[in-house]
Amino acid sequence: MRRTRSVLGRRLDSLAHWLLRWKIIAVPAAWMANSRMAWSFISRTDRIRRNRLRERVISAGPDMMPNHISMIMDGNRRFAWNRSMQTQAGHSAGKQKLKEVIRWVLDLKIRYLTVYALSTENLISRDKDELDTLFDLYISGLREISQDPLIHENKVRVQVVGRLELLPEKVRRAINETQEATSEYSEFLFTICLAYGGREEIVDAVKEIAQEHASGNLNLESIDPTAISSRLYTSELPDPDLVIRTSGEERVSNFLLWQIAYSELYFSDVYWPSFSRRDLYEAIEDYQMRKRRYGS
Repeated sequence: MRRTRSVLGRRLDSLAHWLLRWKIIAVPAAWMANSRMAWSFISRTDRIRRNRLRERVISAGPDMMPNHISMIMDGNRRFAWNRSMQTQAGHSAGKQKLKEVIRWVLDLKIRYLTVYALSTENLISRDKDELDTLFDLYISGLREISQDPLIHENKVRVQVVGRLELLPEKVRRAINETQEATSEYSEFLFTICLAYGGREEIVDAVKEIAQEHASGNLNLESIDPTAISSRLYTSELPDPDLVIRTSGEERVSNFLLWQIAYSELYFSDVYWPSFSRRDLYEAIEDYQMRKRRYGS
């Protein structure tokens, strides 16, 4: 069905390009495309299609809905560069987009959302000015989240994981304030990965196991996948069902390497600030159409 629609779409595109070669059609077409009526029609049509897509996603039933979505928020800088904007503007747009995505996920009653905000590699590769901008955005973003009525109405607990000791003290203070403000909640769990690396997380878990074994508190036979999982930063989380990465890149970039062993991966072409509610629904619908397999 999807292939048939794709073929039909290409044929319609070809027909439209051929017709636009003729001035008698191209001139009124250009006028209509730029008219307020056309944009109103397109906006309304897009909204209708988005709502229908939401209905399809929900109608599949709770068993078909991912319980945990993880997102690699990529493309802030390229979003800005493509619009001849400063990098800071791209990061600011990315912060605003995250607030929208949280709202969309809560609307679907998805209990766990995890986002990749800053990698350990970013701490080394990004210049000081950009990092300072990011740190300021994290502080303001965390404070906005901690005061957001939506977070408190839905009883969302916020946690930040990673090698937090690598972050400036002012960022760690904002993290503590936000975590304390939501510590009593348990309906939803929103996890932000900051100064995070999947390999580093596994190394830290292995070090903890080695110390416990050396001290005699953990015997060799007890070291299994569960023992490692329970010592990860994300030990309170179920493994992600769906991992979404924006910006067209098709790699996981050291994100949740242990946890995504059997996750479904979805790669979106849009930059993170341009990620729309419809893009989220399409990712979930794609997930619902897959037959998940474990071990093969």
